[in-house]
Amino acid sequence: MGINQGPISLDQKYTQGSGHVFLTGIQALVRLPMAQIRRDRANGLNTAGLVSGYRGSPLGGYDQQLFAARKHLEQYNIKFQPGVNEDLAATAIWGSQQLNLSPGARHDGVVGIWYGKGPGVDRCGDVFRHGNAAGSAKNGGVLCLAGDDHGAKSSTVPHQSDHAFISALMPYLYPSSIHEMIEMGLLGIAMSRYSGCWVGMKVITETVETTAEIDLSDEMKPFVIPTDFEMPPGGLNLRWPDDRYDQDRRLQDYKGFAAIAFARANKVNRVTMDSPNARFGIMASGKSYEDIRQALRELGVTPEVAAKIGLRLYKIGMPWPLEPEGVRQFAVGLEEIMIVEERREIVENQVKQELFNWRDDVRPRIVGKMDEHDNRFLPFAEELSVASLASSVTERLLRLNLNPEIAAMLRAKADWFNGRQATQMQAVAPITRTPYFCSGCPHNTSTKVPDGSRAFAGIGCHFMALWMNRNTETYTHMGGEGVPWVGVAPFTNEEHVFANLGDGTYFHSGSLAIRQAIASKANITYKVLYNDATAMTGGQHVDGELSPQQITYQLHSEGIREIYLVSENPDAYPASEIAPGTKTAHRDELDDVQKKLRKVKGASAIVFVQTCAAEKRRRRKRGTLEDPPRRVYINPAVCEGCGDCSVQSNCISVEPLETELGRKRAINQSTCNKDYSCLKGFCPSFVTIDGGKLRRRAPADLGNIGDLPEPASRPLLDRPYNIAVGGVGGTGVLTIGALLGMAAHIEGKASMILDMSGLAQKGGAVLSHVRLSENTADVTCSRIVTGTADLVIAADEVVAAAKETITLCEPSRTYGVINSHLIPTADFILNRDFNFQSRNVNHVLETALRKDSAFFDFTQPAETLLGDSIATNMMMMGYAYQKGLLPLSASSVEQAIGVNGVAVKMNTQAFQLGRLAAADPARLAALMKGQDEAVAPKSLDAMSLDEIIAHRSAFLRDYQNEKLSRRYRKLVSQVRDAALNAGFGDELPRAVAINYAKLLAYKDEYEV
Repeated sequence: MGINQGPISLDQKYTQGSGHVFLTGIQALVRLPMAQIRRDRANGLNTAGLVSGYRGSPLGGYDQQLFAARKHLEQYNIKFQPGVNEDLAATAIWGSQQLNLSPGARHDGVVGIWYGKGPGVDRCGDVFRHGNAAGSAKNGGVLCLAGDDHGAKSSTVPHQSDHAFISALMPYLYPSSIHEMIEMGLLGIAMSRYSGCWVGMKVITETVETTAEIDLSDEMKPFVIPTDFEMPPGGLNLRWPDDRYDQDRRLQDYKGFAAIAFARANKVNRVTMDSPNARFGIMASGKSYEDIRQALRELGVTPEVAAKIGLRLYKIGMPWPLEPEGVRQFAVGLEEIMIVEERREIVENQVKQELFNWRDDVRPRIVGKMDEHDNRFLPFAEELSVASLASSVTERLLRLNLNPEIAAMLRAKADWFNGRQATQMQAVAPITRTPYFCSGCPHNTSTKVPDGSRAFAGIGCHFMALWMNRNTETYTHMGGEGVPWVGVAPFTNEEHVFANLGDGTYFHSGSLAIRQAIASKANITYKVLYNDATAMTGGQHVDGELSPQQITYQLHSEGIREIYLVSENPDAYPASEIAPGTKTAHRDELDDVQKKLRKVKGASAIVFVQTCAAEKRRRRKRGTLEDPPRRVYINPAVCEGCGDCSVQSNCISVEPLETELGRKRAINQSTCNKDYSCLKGFCPSFVTIDGGKLRRRAPADLGNIGDLPEPASRPLLDRPYNIAVGGVGGTGVLTIGALLGMAAHIEGKASMILDMSGLAQKGGAVLSHVRLSENTADVTCSRIVTGTADLVIAADEVVAAAKETITLCEPSRTYGVINSHLIPTADFILNRDFNFQSRNVNHVLETALRKDSAFFDFTQPAETLLGDSIATNMMMMGYAYQKGLLPLSASSVEQAIGVNGVAVKMNTQAFQLGRLAAADPARLAALMKGQDEAVAPKSLDAMSLDEIIAHRSAFLRDYQNEKLSRRYRKLVSQVRDAALNAGFGDELPRAVAINYAKLLAYKDEYEV
């Protein structure tokens, strides 16, 4: 591909008109309407654009990227108007097609782009049906982006929007990779204009959350207008007046067929691999197409091998309605067709319908979800993987009486994948990193309920209360919060429940749930959790005006008379600003308020006001919110490790501190968001400091650490090179993949980076799949195939040992660069004595990785020498580079850091420090030695009995005097001798050595 010679900037993804650009799938969707307007202007049309929808993964960040690109969008008369909810947004898009009906129209047409998560597609059924019947404008067009989550990675249920589109008679497209996102989006708009249909486009994590370099050469390519379809008089586009029967006749008799003709003319579905004597065919669309293509690569089925064995491959870009002529041509001569699609069958049923009337002697067998004997073949529920498809396709190919050499090759590779899958099924992670409320999150307090009560969960971050000790059960769809109680209450003796309802959901549709509860006269208390941000999808504000005061008035006007506004600062809400009768209370009084309201007949409400902790942190950094001048510390000499501070605060910033005296607690000052709930335990070990600021460790004078030798060799890219990057959400882990991709872009190499984040921003696991190659054609499947990772860079051992990471590894192939610094998991909050099983984690990693893998505490030098643990990630990247594990140059990596433009000096130094750690660890140690470095105490579990006795003796001597120390040693010695004489081990003497010292020291002051 060649090195990119010109200057590179982050804006190029929107401003560059030709060549290659490096962007994410979301950013490709931002570029899409701009590309369409450019095409229109080139064709003499003065068009505009409207983008509207509602956020939700995998499209959770689309609105943020649209806001960020506002200056680019405005140049093309593209307006972004977020919807209050999905169906109202879709209604606005419907309106955009009516511009030609307005006498004051300033444009020839408006391109309408709707977006929403799968459940939002369901919500829009009625609008889609009406809008599609009415039609699109001739110079407008409607494209509906459906974000599907087949594996329910960040959804309450798996989702497949295909059936909703079909129900509304909307043709839909399914890009197979990020490289097709813009091309298919433009095709969808053109198809909509031609056919009068609203056109759907299905996007999933593998396309939207992938980053890659894409080719822009097809952006201005004209589409082919069908010559084999006759338009009815008046055409197929929106008009007024328009009778509903005429609309339906156009829709049923013409529009779908026009879309089929358009798809046929533009070869949306096509053969991509063929044989002169084809016997076995495979049909697939979207992600499944790239999966099966990669499975064939892994099996060694090149185009040459395919020609020999009689294999034909068909790529489907429009799964519905399936263009029939292409299907018939594809099927000619085949003995069998294997149809690959995730979740419920769409293509399979259409193919069977199309071929049903063929004679038995020419009609091929169809296998897909079921085989020819009606036995299960491909799964209905699970996501398909390259490994599972490799096994499935081999099973069918081996029935074809293949060349013995080819058959042996297929069998051997399929057996290897089967073995890997068996290992994968048995893999059990020693610890899992469960998503949790952020430090200082309002939900730490707001989701608590009094003893004897229970709550219903809802959509939003507070959903995570389901796996905490909150007596919170069941959930519903967005906007239905609390309403299941309406169906339970008449048939139970249970008097009352609470329902959690986020402010974003309240504004979206949840206010109607409250109205239903009021109408039913059910005894329920709604807790409207006002966080001032939609934290689940990135901290966006609600799409309109909503204040706590407004909520109280709205609730009052609906008929709720018992309303409490609960806040950190109730004085900020005087009676004159809130609804009549609304009472205010401090959040510390929440338990009492809830006990009062659960006795109220009918519906009552609590408006719990506390800004999202993550949003507070952002605003404090920007200087738009006061940063309280108070810090909380725990004195480990006084702390007894009881864990009450974790019980009171539910806060992940209260972390374990392993000492010679056992497990204590410490406040992680870098993650603390100053909620101060941990102080509610009134523990004497807590110390508050008012007016003081954290002493930030100044970066050390590192001297000239850039004068390092180049690695002896670097990986060749004669095949794709696969890197798995793992860590904890919110710690900058995704930056590694982004920088590797940008460095590859700078060098003219191909890359695909897939970020599997789920709820990672809530402290969960994040895993990036980074694939590098010389040619784009070699990396079209974004996920690393089972057992094919070349390198694992993990900032967290727990994530490295997770099943999702380990299954990518092969002990003879995968090198690990693993940060051994312990990062506590959320389990510690729920179980004060939780065993982090670091030894078990290490064993899993040592078994899965190459023996020469590196386990090193990268966090310690990052904090000591650069003053920030965030530098850990770049240190690991530098280490991997110096070990010859990155197929990129150091200059390209450092240039990528510069292009990113964030903490350029620190990140460059961190990269160089990582190289130093690999090339000259003694020099790194010398730099560390010159710093004020705290020495971590030895943990109690790691101490021998003799070490415990020596430590406690010295402690008691310092605490009081030598006499007390001798008294201690005497009793412990007696117990030890007695245990020895009785044939016991050290368990009893060890317990006495630990607890007798506590009894003699401060225990008598605080507890005895």
